[in-house]
Amino acid sequence: MIVGVGIDVAAIDRFAAALDRTPGMADRLFLPAELLLPTGERRGIASLAARFAAKEALAKALGAPGDLHWLDAEVIAEPSGQPRLVVSGTVAARAAALGVRSWHVSLSHDAGVASAVVIAEG
Repeated sequence: MIVGVGIDVAAIDRFAAALDRTPGMADRLFLPAELLLPTGERRGIASLAARFAAKEALAKALGAPGDLHWLDAEVIAEPSGQPRLVVSGTVAARAAALGVRSWHVSLSHDAGVASAVVIAEG
């Protein structure tokens, strides 16, 4: 059963400008593993914008309660490259209250826009 669906888009240039303008913003939005590629290099801005869109889409799939913490949702990549959500704290608590047992996430970026879709399944 589908508990919730969320979608979000982020203009990549606008997201990059926000990160440049606000010191420490990336550290408030992303866990260290989200900021780095498996090689240890910093992840590209389009990829980060897609991960931000995924966190926004996740909140929408949960009904957009105002008490979720950004760092309680992590977008990781499986060895195959497929994105996966790992939730904890406030996000895990809201998901449990709604009966969410699994997540589906899709990320994309093209033509200056990053997008994400999240499906919460019970």
